[in-house]
Amino acid sequence: MSLKVFHILFITISTLLVIGFAAWLFTSEAVEGSSTRVIGGIGALAAAIGLVLYGRWFLGKFRKPTP
Repeated sequence: MSLKVFHILFITISTLLVIGFAAWLFTSEAVEGSSTRVIGGIGALAAAIGLVLYGRWFLGKFRKPTP
């Protein structure tokens, strides 16, 4: 397995884990008056969006032929 393939696989797995973490934060019960889980869920979704954008950028760079 090449380093590029491993990197793509690692980005994909990381994205899925962050999305799962955000789902867990949004669906678990929070203590009344505590917004920590909501803030954490929003942060996790922001991280997921960042990973998706980075993955698309990396795939675009990966697909371009090197001179």
